[in-house]
Amino acid sequence: MKLADFKFNPTQVVLKFSDRYSLSIINNGHGKEHNLYEIAPFVNGQMAELPGITNGDTIVGYLSEEEVNAIIKKIVLISGKDPVAEVL
Repeated sequence: MKLADFKFNPTQVVLKFSDRYSLSIINNGHGKEHNLYEIAPFVNGQMAELPGITNGDTIVGYLSEEEVNAIIKKIVLISGKDPVAEVL
């Protein structure tokens, strides 16, 4: 699964990997002026820092589509589930 498989509504998509993990991706945050993305992972409904993904923070901006795709793959590995887009 990759970012291009999901539709933004209109500036955000939330991917739910399991009851425990989800990922908010926005296209109007830090980096929007360069067509980049900002992500925030959630664990049990709370924004969370994930080692190897957010590196000490809960929000990461200025990410390319390829970087977001790599993060999606990492969360698939952590959760054991493919993501489903939440209806906002």
